[in-house]
Amino acid sequence: MTVRKLWIGLAMVLLSSFAVLIYFGRDIYHQLPPIPDQVTDESGNVLFTGQDIRDGQNVWQSIGGQTVGSIWGHGSYIAPDWTADYLHRESVIMLHALATADQKDYAQLPDDIQAMYQQRLKNIIRKNTFDAVTNTIIFAAPRVTAFNELATYYGNLFMREGDPAFSKLREQYAIPGHTIKDPERMRKMNAFFAWSTWVCITERPGGTVSYTNNWPGDETVGNVPSSSLHLWSGFSVLLLLACTALLILYHARNAEEHPAILPDEDPLRHTVITPSMKATLKYFWIVSALIIVQMLAGVITAHYGVEGNAFYGLPLDKFLPASVSRSWHVQLAIFWIATSWLATGLYIAPAVSGYEPKFQRLGVNILFGALLIVVVGSLVGQWLGVMQKLGLVDNFLWGHQGYEYIELGRIWQILLLVGLVIWLVLMLRALLPALRKKDESRHLLTLFVIASIAIAVFYAAGLMYGRQTHMAVAEYWRWWVVHLWVEGFFEVFATVVGAFLFCRLGLLQIRSATTAVLFSTIIFLFGGIIGTFHHLYFSATPISVLALGATFSALEIVPLVVIGYEAYHNYTLSKATPWIRAYKWPIYCLVAMCFWNFLGAGIFGFAINPPIALYYIQGLNTTAVHGHAALFGVYGILGIGLMLFVLRGLYPGRQWNDQLLGWSFWLTNIGLLVMVTVSMLPMGILQAIASIQHGYWYARSAEFMHTDTMQTLRWLRVPGDILLAAGESLLVIFVIGLKTGWSLKEER
Repeated sequence: MTVRKLWIGLAMVLLSSFAVLIYFGRDIYHQLPPIPDQVTDESGNVLFTGQDIRDGQNVWQSIGGQTVGSIWGHGSYIAPDWTADYLHRESVIMLHALATADQKDYAQLPDDIQAMYQQRLKNIIRKNTFDAVTNTIIFAAPRVTAFNELATYYGNLFMREGDPAFSKLREQYAIPGHTIKDPERMRKMNAFFAWSTWVCITERPGGTVSYTNNWPGDETVGNVPSSSLHLWSGFSVLLLLACTALLILYHARNAEEHPAILPDEDPLRHTVITPSMKATLKYFWIVSALIIVQMLAGVITAHYGVEGNAFYGLPLDKFLPASVSRSWHVQLAIFWIATSWLATGLYIAPAVSGYEPKFQRLGVNILFGALLIVVVGSLVGQWLGVMQKLGLVDNFLWGHQGYEYIELGRIWQILLLVGLVIWLVLMLRALLPALRKKDESRHLLTLFVIASIAIAVFYAAGLMYGRQTHMAVAEYWRWWVVHLWVEGFFEVFATVVGAFLFCRLGLLQIRSATTAVLFSTIIFLFGGIIGTFHHLYFSATPISVLALGATFSALEIVPLVVIGYEAYHNYTLSKATPWIRAYKWPIYCLVAMCFWNFLGAGIFGFAINPPIALYYIQGLNTTAVHGHAALFGVYGILGIGLMLFVLRGLYPGRQWNDQLLGWSFWLTNIGLLVMVTVSMLPMGILQAIASIQHGYWYARSAEFMHTDTMQTLRWLRVPGDILLAAGESLLVIFVIGLKTGWSLKEER
């Protein structure tokens, strides 16, 4: 296939995919579950207002939001999903209220009579009581009883520190006492919990499934998988098999060309290191520091799962609650991975063009300072927000937005976007002379520029929602950032950078590399862009979103089927010629990235992608398995590999004393594998069984999560964590050694 046809194919994929993503995103806006002006009882007494719901959403966000349990399945794993928890407790209270009204004790009734009351419960709780004329939701009397009781229950859980009845439960949930200090804030958060649960069980007008497609699963209230979940899950598997066969056929007929004669010496060894390229070194020092801090935050967060109010007896939750440590753990991962990739781009741009623009070094240094301000400022702001030291508006602007992966306040978001634009300008300035050349490398350079523009632009999707935007809309735009920015265009950027490096090393022909990268980008984005919808199956979105998400997310797995070939290819390149041994560990990182791409993104990713699977396991430890194996295993290890490539170029004249680097590589990868497979995966499997058998609420409950078996599995994470921490620490020691000299040997 010619390069021109591939460019046409890429353009068609981008235009058509984003058209679909935006068009059906419009359906999300049009079919939102309503936020009423007020919620009343059957007599017209106001229980809470729509503004209470919106403010309550902001209160929930201010305590950490998706880092303290989850809403609609999106969030952390120690505390429960509040919508599933509320729905279960609400149904229990309502069943007893219905039986009590008939002078009966529900718990003592025979099964057939209990079934009768359960049907009465379904008739009440699933009925859509929204009145569009008055913009009011009406709660039946049993539901009002449940609302009042649950307001007291959650108030005690989040506010009362000295109540012994809730002390153990708070510890199990890793929620400090007085998490919420203002009773008015608590009242509003109760309103938000009640409404978001109403969305989960209330049937859409004219339909038989709830706004969240009958999620969370709970047979007592009639939340069971709809036929659409089964239909589109089956279709996605069939499509995966068909497209995999086609890709293997294409791959067999279009083998990649390799240079017949390899260079006698390292082509990059004599690259002129410009001042701006040297200035990128400080970025990798910061990457190393962030790796250590992020690792420590992860250790603290993991320990909160077994000791929710302390760290080995130290009452750390008074100063660093689990919601803050988890926010920092996730946010720092994104920061150090992104920083390593951005610094790699700043290094490669002048190296490719051979041109150092005026004031380029100054721009690199300014960007470095700006990134430091965003990192430190956002972390401090998140702590201030969770500790309830900011008002709701100030928290949104400077503190904790409450959404996973984009926890940082809006001001820090804007400043980060400005930093990305500065980075893009610096890149384009340096690449401009190379882009003007009409040689065969211009296609790869053009794709590199497109990926760079996408990285700078698509983060802006996180600004498309406001402080009180409807949750379904906020989730739609949030996943533009998480899926398209982090998982999408960074992947394209990394693929292009890797191809550039191998071409400049003389290990790949530029023409075949260009064709391979363009084709891979088309395949990846064809499934990846519309596949964004697979995150939104149960986020109060219509069936069309579920169908598209299931179909195209399956296609995301197709390229990963043949990734073993890429891994083997990279491995053979590491042994192609004697001088390439200097790049052994950077190339091994690319090999490891291929392995984790297949296992973490492929196997573990597809295990939770089909709607019928995700219906039972969304937000369980199966999600954490995929998250750790994909985010760190793929993007983190790739970021480390890119960092090592650049550091190799910044120290061109000396051999590396890479014994520490070898230990670091193997300890990091083995530690991640042990952590995921020995602890997190078994926990997720047991949770999935509990969810299928007893309901989603039970799989996330303290009753189940703190059984002896689950606690033992949590402790079994320690060996893997130790190995991983040791590997990361040795990496940092090696990087420090490049400066001090202990990581360097004789002249090359």
